[in-house]
Amino acid sequence: MSERKKFTRSLSDRRIGGVCGGIADYLDIDSTIVRILFLASVLICGTGGLLYLIIWLVAPEA
Repeated sequence: MSERKKFTRSLSDRRIGGVCGGIADYLDIDSTIVRILFLASVLICGTGGLLYLIIWLVAPEA
């Protein structure tokens, strides 16, 4: 039986709160891609900052 992955904020790949690093670890992609997507969502929609803050407050650290 395979174990389910848990989303946690990264302690090693962090710039501010480890959210993008944690998402990148969970999805097995480069954290730079996640950071670019968050930046684009802030610039285009304005919702990325709020989403980042919510994840930062709710998600546990690794």
